[in-house]
Amino acid sequence: MIVFTTALPTVFARTATALAAFSLAASPIAIAAQEAAQDADQPAAAPNPLGIPDNFSLLGESNPNVRKATAVVNGSVITGTDIDHRTALVVASAQGELAEEEMVRVRMQVLRNLIDETLQVQEAAAQEINITADEVNQRYAQLAAQNFGNQPDAMDAYLLSIGSSPASLKRQIQGELAWQRLLRRNIAPFINVSEEEVNDLIKRLEESRGTEEYHIMEIYLPATAETRQAVIQNGQQIMEQLRGGASFLAYARQFSESSTAATGGDLGFVRLETLPAEMATAAQTMQPGQLTGPVEIPGGFVIIYLRDKRAVLTADPRDALLSLKQISISFEEGISQEEATSKVEAFAGAVGSIRGCGDAERAAQTVGAEVVTNDQIRVRDLPEQLQGSMLELQVGQATQPFGSLQEGVRVLLLCGRDDPQAADGPSFDVLMSRMEEERIQKRARRYLRDLRNDAYIEYN
Repeated sequence: MIVFTTALPTVFARTATALAAFSLAASPIAIAAQEAAQDADQPAAAPNPLGIPDNFSLLGESNPNVRKATAVVNGSVITGTDIDHRTALVVASAQGELAEEEMVRVRMQVLRNLIDETLQVQEAAAQEINITADEVNQRYAQLAAQNFGNQPDAMDAYLLSIGSSPASLKRQIQGELAWQRLLRRNIAPFINVSEEEVNDLIKRLEESRGTEEYHIMEIYLPATAETRQAVIQNGQQIMEQLRGGASFLAYARQFSESSTAATGGDLGFVRLETLPAEMATAAQTMQPGQLTGPVEIPGGFVIIYLRDKRAVLTADPRDALLSLKQISISFEEGISQEEATSKVEAFAGAVGSIRGCGDAERAAQTVGAEVVTNDQIRVRDLPEQLQGSMLELQVGQATQPFGSLQEGVRVLLLCGRDDPQAADGPSFDVLMSRMEEERIQKRARRYLRDLRNDAYIEYN
């Protein structure tokens, strides 16, 4: 059957189900304590049996099991283990090994993120906003449900298998929840958007009916005159990783300093006139699925990924809902090319004989094919190379066969289509909420900047 997947709005973008194997070795100290307890009734051993001098100095680390702090933020410790575990999430999303230089850059960025996260949690606690373990665990369980089929243990095993940990992910969840609650208390009540502003936006939307709007994802990297070159280099390295298959969602969450970082850099559908001029110019030349950047905009640089585009307040044919029957055949292992070709030709002939969706099962049986019904499939959710051909089909017609020896060959038979109605646009309340959220996030960036300026941070 066709499996339709969506990008994950989670901390990591790549999932796995393999369980990690662990073994806990008893420490020498623990073993010695056990032996001492067993020998408690025996005569005491002679003092200093090894002849160790009374006066000696410990050389090197006194306890190799204790990790030295990498930074201390207003008294809160961020250890190398914290950075290792969070970095592992980024490396997993990159789908491959990172070069040593790239790994150093990633670790530095992760440290900055952990510092910001610590400041956010500290400020929330100072305002008597405490995130309980139950709240964190509930969000953790939601992520497990989204990615591992309601199996938190499977997500635990995955995190451990990539060198991270459940505790690291829960720490990030705690930071996000604390910051969101802090903003709702200290900033949101003081944000005002007038009815006139919303009505003016509705008027502009109506005037732009039929023009294109763009579904954009972003990674925003702030820069100053002093840091400009370093940020450019950082952006170029991120671009290389993204082109190599790294998850945009994961990189946006870890590297972007925009308010959209929490949602994987997703801006949603926007009109170009609402974007910085440089960003709008770049997006206008892009096609869905393309990536560009770093593009210089006021205050820094942005990496842009165009997910989709559509006409404003106009029905998009790709929003049509389809009822499909998927007819497929598979190939035995070791089948020759000649045998496979013959099987595909017979399959195509059987499909060509179908007279409506009610005839699909009969035709499939003649060639040993499988039929699976897929209802309520949106055209835009199909692979891009199939979208155009699906829009050209009439009910009862099928696509050309497609597939491979490994995955099998299949066709999609169109059994129904509900065409979209012309859009009325977002409601007054939705637009007001969006405008309020934009202003909240602008204040939030200033709030975090002030916390950084006032923080006492000691690096090791």
